[in-house]
Amino acid sequence: METGRLIKELRTKKGMTQEELAEKTEVTARTIQRIENGEVDPRAYTLQMIAKALEVDYNLFTENEPDEDQEIQKVNANNWLGLLSISGIIPLIFPTVLIWNYKKDTIKGMSEQYRDVLSFQLKVWVGILVGSWIYWKADQPIPLIMVFLGNAAFSIFNTINVVSGKPYIHLSPFKSDSKGDKTR
Repeated sequence: METGRLIKELRTKKGMTQEELAEKTEVTARTIQRIENGEVDPRAYTLQMIAKALEVDYNLFTENEPDEDQEIQKVNANNWLGLLSISGIIPLIFPTVLIWNYKKDTIKGMSEQYRDVLSFQLKVWVGILVGSWIYWKADQPIPLIMVFLGNAAFSIFNTINVVSGKPYIHLSPFKSDSKGDKTR
């Protein structure tokens, strides 16, 4: 809720207390406090009264509010990115390619995440091959089991991050920046 922060900033620039703003707007000081803390969304009439009391244009507050359609699109994009991330739990590349191909042109960051998930799946395949070789030579299933458990944990953790809007965690200690340079 950007509006609450904006109201607080404008109020403090005017040298006004919450109580003084409350008197001028005919709402309680507690309501002003809750608006500024982002606990409530103010009604249009309340915003008009606050704008009048702070001597600013009402449109300043309405332009600052995120559009509901944009929020829905962001949630949908995060869900698709989450689906792409969880596809890494199965070391099959085909579902990942299908998801990426379906949404690559409509969701920002889809191609970068696709490369990360695909790279992770290839690393899992290397782990499966090494674990299988150890199992075959030493009759020890532990490395193979650890590869599958690690893969599942990493994929689930990243899916939760992506769906909640946090960045995807990269497995590699090196991350390419936009110029192709390796950074640590």
